[in-house]
Amino acid sequence: MAVFDAHRPAAFGTAPRRANLFARILSAVAEWNDARVTRNALSKLTDRELDDIGLCRGDIDDVARG
Repeated sequence: MAVFDAHRPAAFGTAPRRANLFARILSAVAEWNDARVTRNALSKLTDRELDDIGLCRGDIDDVARG
């Protein structure tokens, strides 16, 4: 019976670092996109609508950054 160890690191340990780098890049792009979508949605609201949710135009960038 053969056993396959799927949790063993690749040769010289390069694969986990590359995967980690890829995951960090993907996470950064996702965060940037979320901030962009939030900023665009809030920018489309009127001043009255922003006031209803307790914001002003100057708060949009801070809210989008999280």
